[in-house]
Amino acid sequence: MQLNIQGLENTTFWQEAGYRLPAFDKKTVAAATKASPRWIHFGAGNIFRAFQANLMQQLLDEGKCDTGLIVAEGYDYEIIEKVYHPHDDYSILVTLKSDGSMEKKVIGSITESLLLDSQNEAAFFRLQEIFSAPSLQMASFTITEKGYSLTDGKGETIPAILYDFTNGPRTPQSYLGKVASLLYTRYLHGQLPLSLVSMDNCSHNGDKLKTAILAFAKAWSDHGLVEEAFLSYVSDASRIAYPWSMIDKITPRPDPAVEKLLKADRIDDLEQTVTAKNTWIAPFVNAEESQYLVIEDAFPNGRPPLDQAGVIYTTRETVDKVEKMKVCTCLNPLHTALAIFGCLLGYTLIADEMKNPVLKGLAESIGYEEGLPVVINPGILDPKAFLDEVLQVRIPNPFMPDTPQRIACDTSQKLPVRFGETIKAYLSSDTLSISSLQKIPLVFAGWLRYLMGIDDAGRPFTPSPDPMLDVLMPVVADVRLGQPCDAHGLLAPILKRSDIFGADLFQAGMADAVIGYFTEMIAGPGAVASTLEKYIASPSLHG
Repeated sequence: MQLNIQGLENTTFWQEAGYRLPAFDKKTVAAATKASPRWIHFGAGNIFRAFQANLMQQLLDEGKCDTGLIVAEGYDYEIIEKVYHPHDDYSILVTLKSDGSMEKKVIGSITESLLLDSQNEAAFFRLQEIFSAPSLQMASFTITEKGYSLTDGKGETIPAILYDFTNGPRTPQSYLGKVASLLYTRYLHGQLPLSLVSMDNCSHNGDKLKTAILAFAKAWSDHGLVEEAFLSYVSDASRIAYPWSMIDKITPRPDPAVEKLLKADRIDDLEQTVTAKNTWIAPFVNAEESQYLVIEDAFPNGRPPLDQAGVIYTTRETVDKVEKMKVCTCLNPLHTALAIFGCLLGYTLIADEMKNPVLKGLAESIGYEEGLPVVINPGILDPKAFLDEVLQVRIPNPFMPDTPQRIACDTSQKLPVRFGETIKAYLSSDTLSISSLQKIPLVFAGWLRYLMGIDDAGRPFTPSPDPMLDVLMPVVADVRLGQPCDAHGLLAPILKRSDIFGADLFQAGMADAVIGYFTEMIAGPGAVASTLEKYIASPSLHG
């Protein structure tokens, strides 16, 4: 059976195979969406199909919305060409629960999938039509934290962005240059209001998006490529808003075991593939059951009723507290720590790491002992209960095929938020001592050891993609296991970089600890494991 319009006409087949089907008429919804689009999303990857598209599906199923979702992809066009278009924008969501049960659902809320490509006249014209619509309320984003960067790892302006700054909105090359161009189209059609909502997993994500958009508008205005009023338009919160948000849902790469189960249901053409840009895609996504989305209530043109599907609209201050709770202490730092040491110790599943008492103890220590003391309770979620769920249910879920290699992507971009904010909180506290932070510098040392590209058994491995690899890996390229080296001299320039660690670790008083741990970890094969065992106590019962 095919996953497409024709195949889904046989509803009996799908229902007997245990699939939950859309409870709405997609043709009707698609027509309404084309006439009056309300929500477009940029970033067509797995998290979008597992979370945002499923939220809209719930609203459509329950009759709380009459328009669907439009998605545009501006980084990896193969996602649209190989997954969306062949399946008429349908996908399968497989929810993997910690009790071993599995829910299968056909997602049909996406009514249109487009390439964000200014060289593709038809696709870009269609996007301009959408951005010209007065009905459009929200453009949301999951383009990863590095998607908002204007500079590369060396601090130099990315060539495509430099091109866009000087050539204007006509045929932009960069991702956000194209988005800024679409906003210019909206400006030309009456300065229509819109909310641009970053739903990426990074601190103050709305500000990152705003900074980038304003940079394009200012460059274009300075070069006389657009009216000066365009800069005012994208700067005016009553016209264009950039809400902060906090998102949380673990969505691993498509799992071969899940693919096998779906094929046993006699569903055809579900093979996963890896694109030329190293994106793992398939006509299905697999994800955990837990999910959270908290959005600042800043919508100058009205908002989709996502609160009726479990999303929390609240104040910026509350989003900030929830985001800090999750990103800086209660989940993301634990994931990053496990990712680094998982790669070094040869693990291929995060859940399996939690079976190792030393690694479990590391995660517990970072969460309960070093992170929780600086968490401000946001009021809408309890930090201790959230952390309990993370450590006792979510990360150890044996049915979640999440890998340390996936989570280790872009670690250099994650460290300053996932650990730097805790360091800053300790430094500014009257009651907490920075010297009590012992596990965070251990993670930093582990990451520097990871950059050698040699695992704990002495075997080479390929570090996960990271924009700073070309800058940082050469620093430790000549370090050899079991041979002496001037660790202080090698690492000092890196440890001073607050853009990587969130603080100058020498000024913070943590550099010596990182250098000491690193020195121990390069003592020879097995030194990473023995160093962890030396400094990590057995897991305690914090729950």
